[in-house]
Amino acid sequence: MSEIKYHRVLLKISGEALAGEQHRGLDFDVIGSVCDVIKKCIDAGVQVGVVVGGGNFWRGIKDGGDRMERTRADQMGMLATVINCLAVADCLEQRGVQVRVQTAVEMNKIAEPYVRGKAIRHLEKSRVVIFGCGTGNPFFSTDTGAVLRAAEINADVILLAKNIDGVYSADPVKDPKAVKYDVITYDEMLAKRLMVMDSTATSLAMDNHIPIVLFALRDPENIYRVIMGEKIGTIVKEEI
Repeated sequence: MSEIKYHRVLLKISGEALAGEQHRGLDFDVIGSVCDVIKKCIDAGVQVGVVVGGGNFWRGIKDGGDRMERTRADQMGMLATVINCLAVADCLEQRGVQVRVQTAVEMNKIAEPYVRGKAIRHLEKSRVVIFGCGTGNPFFSTDTGAVLRAAEINADVILLAKNIDGVYSADPVKDPKAVKYDVITYDEMLAKRLMVMDSTATSLAMDNHIPIVLFALRDPENIYRVIMGEKIGTIVKEEI
């Protein structure tokens, strides 16, 4: 039987991935399959924190463009993440998994306010903690929010589940010659401007020595495979 490689993980799921083929809104078949795997991880003894993006509903500056003030556009994006948090929480609870949603912006009728000590205590009790609202501040992505929470809860790794199956030398959709990396350093990602994560998130992960594994959510079992040490997607770390 394989041994668990990572015992406390921060799983970042893009909002677009939760929308499935429809690209907007929520695909509960996709969410359900993700929650099945999260339950499998919890049953194996892994502590799981989750950060969910909001791009299936609203993408801050991208959707607001020059038609909205940036701070307000980003606040709308924070609210979009909470919709996704509640959907994932409900699907997990249907599977018998204990969940707590914590938000960086207080909304006590809906979720707990984020408190680091409480989050860690929940994890130690085998509860999934879903972190909403990113960092709670405009001008920061949910990827940066995920790295911040990972650092605060002392996660062993950040699992970055996106619609792409790894880090490439160029956009594989636009460049058929793009090469996929199995392993890459933070310095290389920043130097080559490989924007799978924004530079703030990448720098924060590097400064806090947290490895990242980026993989496709197309097969949710990839989450469990990575935790068990299988080579899936691309590993981003300090040195190769």
